[in-house]
Amino acid sequence: MVDADAPAGTTSESPIARVTEQFVTYVELVAAAVFALLFGIGVVDLILQIGEAVLTGSITDPLVVIGFIDTGLLLLIIVEIYQTVIAYTTKQGTAEIVRLVIYTGVIAMVRKAIVFRASEYPTTGDALAAAVAYTVLLLGLGVLLVVE
Repeated sequence: MVDADAPAGTTSESPIARVTEQFVTYVELVAAAVFALLFGIGVVDLILQIGEAVLTGSITDPLVVIGFIDTGLLLLIIVEIYQTVIAYTTKQGTAEIVRLVIYTGVIAMVRKAIVFRASEYPTTGDALAAAVAYTVLLLGLGVLLVVE
């Protein structure tokens, strides 16, 4: 017998299944709260970093500004992960969850492209290999986004 009040995809025949489903939902909500907390801390930290850069005059340094952009994109990734966890918790459709995961991947790859520095690699061949890999991943995610 199936309970009409049970979330889609769960069976109410087994009390163990109901309890474990509730447990997983609560853990998902705790994870969402952790990501929300991380986002809040990150925003405060970014504001403090910008304030410090203004006071020291380093705000005009392009590398410092790129660091701010890197932090901002990381915060957007955290938001996308939070939204993905909420989508799981609220039992949203698979298409919506996949779209959120693709958005997260696109933001992560754009972040990698923005902060990419060839000088951080031991050889130019290594830097080229990383750049090609990032490009292929970004193009693949872009295609998935368009198809989705």
